[in-house]
Amino acid sequence: MIQDAAVIGFDADDTLWDNEPFYRGMENEFVGLFNGNPSGEEISRELYKTEMQNLMLYGYGSKAFVLSMIETALRISPDGVSHRNVEKIIDLGKKLMAMPIQLLDGVEEVLERLSRRYKLIVATKGDLKDQERKLRDSGLARYFHHIEIMSDKKCDNYTALLRHLDIIPGQFVMVGNSIKSDIQPVLDLGGSGIYIPYHTMWLHEYVENDSLSCERFHKVNAIGDILEVL
Repeated sequence: MIQDAAVIGFDADDTLWDNEPFYRGMENEFVGLFNGNPSGEEISRELYKTEMQNLMLYGYGSKAFVLSMIETALRISPDGVSHRNVEKIIDLGKKLMAMPIQLLDGVEEVLERLSRRYKLIVATKGDLKDQERKLRDSGLARYFHHIEIMSDKKCDNYTALLRHLDIIPGQFVMVGNSIKSDIQPVLDLGGSGIYIPYHTMWLHEYVENDSLSCERFHKVNAIGDILEVL
């Protein structure tokens, strides 16, 4: 059990609602524009390389993904990219930014119960407008005391968040699907983390070991299971 918690932070994408499968679907459609030349594996590898090169400039989220697709298309097309394919990539981006919100099982019930006892916040990465839209469409905003759309999720970012919330790390619990972004930085600061694995993970967030040896770390199978930890 986690003691002394006052504020619980929730990651949004793939913790409250589905997200990564939409990105992988867009990537598959992007790959399909090239008719197997280069191969799908080569295109995905080049797209990921572009995303990593652009992180410091564009950050995370849907708009960054679209720009990286366009840049990748230009780089891997020796004869240039057709006007039509550029239009198709832009349309893919618009489709991604209009994706429907599909809440994960049990999310609203858990938030309703926890909101009676704790201050709940959202702490998520991504594009500001897109994340605001998803939160609005989710119908979950009423459960949250504060919404933080972060440029990154490292120790410095969480330190600034805790300072804004006027709490010490020991009073904070972070719930999310990424050890790298949601859990480890909070543990490093002295807070607690509840890790909920999701079936699809962006390569950038992948870690080899998702079971940490720390008494403030808890791994559960589904969001409903966090009620047994808190």
